[in-house]
Amino acid sequence: MQYRKMKCQLKYLTSYLDLDPRGNQVVRRTDFKRCPRPVLLLHGFFSTRRVLEVLEHRLRREGYCVWSIHLGGTMDRFNTHRIDELARKVQGKVDRLYERHPEMGPLTIIGHSKGGLIGTYYVKRLGGDTRVRSLITLGTPHRGTRMAYLGCATLGWFSRSMWQLTPVSPFIKRLGEGAFPRHVRLTSIYSRDDAVALFPSSVLDVNGQPNVFNVEVSGVAHGELLTRRSVWEVIQRELALGYAGDDAVTALPTAPPPPLPVA
Repeated sequence: MQYRKMKCQLKYLTSYLDLDPRGNQVVRRTDFKRCPRPVLLLHGFFSTRRVLEVLEHRLRREGYCVWSIHLGGTMDRFNTHRIDELARKVQGKVDRLYERHPEMGPLTIIGHSKGGLIGTYYVKRLGGDTRVRSLITLGTPHRGTRMAYLGCATLGWFSRSMWQLTPVSPFIKRLGEGAFPRHVRLTSIYSRDDAVALFPSSVLDVNGQPNVFNVEVSGVAHGELLTRRSVWEVIQRELALGYAGDDAVTALPTAPPPPLPVA
C-alpha cells in the first residue's frame, strides 16, 4: 500500500514538472510606459515561465500589465536555486524596472508554490513592501510541506531550495517570524486536494493581522491552481480589492466583490 501510494505521488509530481528547455522563452508584450496595474508572476520549483501562460493571458485580457522573471536554476531553466537568492534577483529586477519607468503603478505579485515564498521573502525581508500593493500565493507551502522530504531524497543533492521547503527548515521558521507588512495585502489560495503543498501547509497564520487572508478552493490540484476558473475568479476579486481606491482600477467592475471565505 505504501509503495503504491508513493508511486502515485511520484507520478503526480512528475506530471507537474515542466521540463521543456524552451519554457522560459516568452514574448515580451507589456508596455511598461503605460502600466498603472503591473502584475508580476513567479513560477514554482523545477518549472518554467511556460506554466503561467493561461494566467498571463487572462490577466492581460483584463487590462493588467503582466510580466514574469527568468529565475534560472538547473541548466539555467528549472528554478532550483535558493529562495532567498531568487528573492534578491526579483528585488534587483523590480528596482531596475521602476527606475526606468517611475510612472508605473504599485505592484501586485502572484506566486505559485515556491514562487509564493520568493514573493513573501522579497516583501517581508528585502523591503519589497515599498513597491508591492498585494501578494497572492497559489498552493504555497508557507509552513513547509512534508512532500519536500521526497524531493530532498531525489533532488536535494543539487537543489538547496528543496531543503528550505521542509516543515522543520530554519528558513521556513525565520520567514514566519514577525508580522507581515500591514500596508500589503497577503492572500493564500489553497486546496485540500493539493498533493504537493499538503494541507495545512498553505494556510497562513492570520494571528490578528487584518491584511492577511486564507481562501480555500475545492477539488483543485497543485498545477490546476494556475488554470482552474474557480481559482481565477478568486484572483480577480483579490486584485480588485488590492487596487481598490486607485484611479487605475476604474476599469474594473464597479459592483463590490462578493465576500471571501477566510480560514
